[in-house]
Amino acid sequence: MKFVLFVEGHTEKKALPDFLKRWLDPQLSQPVRIKIVRFEGWKEYVKDIKKKVALHLTGQTGADVIAAIGLLDLYGPTFYPTAKTDAESRRAWAKEYLETLVGDDRFRQHFAVHELEAWLLASAGLPNAVRNALPGRCTQPEGINFDEPPAKLLERLYREKLKRNYKKTTDGTDLFRKLEPEAAQARCPYLKALLDDMLRFAKAVGL
Repeated sequence: MKFVLFVEGHTEKKALPDFLKRWLDPQLSQPVRIKIVRFEGWKEYVKDIKKKVALHLTGQTGADVIAAIGLLDLYGPTFYPTAKTDAESRRAWAKEYLETLVGDDRFRQHFAVHELEAWLLASAGLPNAVRNALPGRCTQPEGINFDEPPAKLLERLYREKLKRNYKKTTDGTDLFRKLEPEAAQARCPYLKALLDDMLRFAKAVGL
């Protein structure tokens, strides 16, 4: 059986299935598969998510699907109402908006707060020079906010400390291989919510 994970980036497609399975599989009676469906950015995601979820949850295609999980970066999209300016109000509004738009009980929308790279700030696999230069607020990685979001923070520190660019897909995928899911979810409550949701869905179908 499998989850279908809807994402907008290449790093998510390459790195997330293994990362999520390393947390999920030991807690289940059998391993799950994770199928990635990637969109070209958040605008296409918002426009087509209802149609794509329906395609993957119905008929023969959806016969072995446990649930459909959406994952977007909170930083980047601009479809939030102007009154929603802080992270939590934007996340809560967008989650409700997209889940209502899709209208299927087997779909859950989640957000990487503020970006997927926030989870990597909890990684012991970061180069020492970069890890030692992380601001003190990185003890709560999902608090790295709209001012200098996680990917931009890593880009700056890689340039300053390693004298090279941070490559989101290459470096990000390598760091995800080294990232321990338990350590990351202990410091990232929104990641924990995603993992817990997936575990509940899997247990509900008897895994």
